[in-house]
Amino acid sequence: MNKDELLRIVDTVIRGYQGDSTVLGSAIGALHIGLLIGWRPLRLIHSHRTFVRYEQILGLDFHEVLPEVGPLADKSLGWRIAKQAENFWDAVRGSVPGRSKQLA
Repeated sequence: MNKDELLRIVDTVIRGYQGDSTVLGSAIGALHIGLLIGWRPLRLIHSHRTFVRYEQILGLDFHEVLPEVGPLADKSLGWRIAKQAENFWDAVRGSVPGRSKQLA
């Protein structure tokens, strides 16, 4: 997704959105951050419900428009921990063995 496509999508969403503007702002922010960190780290940051809500607000599937892992993914502590898990979805569920020790 290039900058022009991103601006077009955001403009269209803003013009058609009805609801809490703070939620809209958060969805747009998640999209921008997701472009830099990727959808996997973004999924660690947000609950499943919030992740899906933002996709619905934006009319996008993050898995299709965001990189799986972006160039700044390692800025996320959660992502750095999740990379050590054998299964990404176990990390999303919070069942990474030894997680508390890694945070110390």
